[in-house]
Amino acid sequence: MAGRSASQASAGELLELVRSGRATTRGALQQVTGLSRATVGQRLERLFRAGWLREGAGGPVDSPLGGRPSITLEFDDAHAVVCAADLDTRHARAAVLTLSGEILAEHGGTLVIEDGPEPVLGELGRWFAELLEKAGRGAQEVCGIGLAVPGPVDCETGRVIQPPIMPGWDGYDICGRLARAFTEHTGAGEVPVLVDNDANLMAYGEQRTGYPDCSAFVLVKVSTGIGAGVVVDGSLYRGIDGGAGDIGHIRVPEGADALCRCGSYGCLAAVASGGAVARRLAEAGVPAASGADVRDLLAAGHPEATGLAREAGRRVGDVLATVVTLLNPGVLMIAGDLAGTPFVTGVRELLYQRALPRSTARLDVVTSRLGERAGLVGAGALVVEHLYAPERVEERLRALGV
Repeated sequence: MAGRSASQASAGELLELVRSGRATTRGALQQVTGLSRATVGQRLERLFRAGWLREGAGGPVDSPLGGRPSITLEFDDAHAVVCAADLDTRHARAAVLTLSGEILAEHGGTLVIEDGPEPVLGELGRWFAELLEKAGRGAQEVCGIGLAVPGPVDCETGRVIQPPIMPGWDGYDICGRLARAFTEHTGAGEVPVLVDNDANLMAYGEQRTGYPDCSAFVLVKVSTGIGAGVVVDGSLYRGIDGGAGDIGHIRVPEGADALCRCGSYGCLAAVASGGAVARRLAEAGVPAASGADVRDLLAAGHPEATGLAREAGRRVGDVLATVVTLLNPGVLMIAGDLAGTPFVTGVRELLYQRALPRSTARLDVVTSRLGERAGLVGAGALVVEHLYAPERVEERLRALGV
């Protein structure tokens, strides 16, 4: 509320106070905002009429003189649902989620990103229709769609920018096509679509659900490629145009002769990604074509895959020593196809060897809690935070006529 007069505190800002837990009774809202009882009541009434707020149980009696307990206010996370999808190079997951991030229905299957945006996004529209039916929710209940993609994204436009492993997607109108696909398969009206990088959304989902008090959180996804997501003070750090965290294209001395899919030589992804490990295994006569294949070999305890994964972890750990020194995070999470014991052991070896002790003294190096669902949870949270931001709440309430 800083910098705003009491009379300017909007219904959207009251909703934000309730959602964040900073003020969950009418009295607390009056105290925080300085609004009168009548004005708080009028603005809350709009939120009740929209179905976004509900009354919960009575809270404790604060007055020493006793009296009736204050009725608490709660965000009603059942009034709408979110659709979310997470695209990898050859596989995708999709889900219907509540506004609090609970997955109601989920599907995973083969979707080849190199087939291009038209067929891939069209198929996602069909998946969403089937998942809504499975979840027992109507298409008209969907307030938005979130999509995670394995490439750099301009979050203002939702378009990927020169993605190394997404041929045919550069500059494509992903939001428009996915919105149309949803309408084609469900018959519902147009819904907003938000797109972001997969590592970003995995980081967002993991930080919000498992480490909400961590003010500097880094997630590194090592699958077919390598990317990082950074959450600072609860918000994604994307850089100027979505390029932050693209550590897979940092040059490393060991890769001087390794050609990366971006067209350059010497990138970290060319020597330490799941794709790079798969290539080395294939050259040794072990059937492997992707990070997912390496994951399966690691799960089976394959000795050569284990050794190469640990070596890859050491190379990534060397780069992460610089990342940790620069960002000083409290949590460094390793996720993706290679995020098992051999790889993480390699990361730790080089990270603690190369980084200054001060940079790692309070650092927790962990693996994913949400696993394959991290991107879905993050994509759902992105939609909710966008649609229920105070300024957008006002727009949506006016559109609803309340």
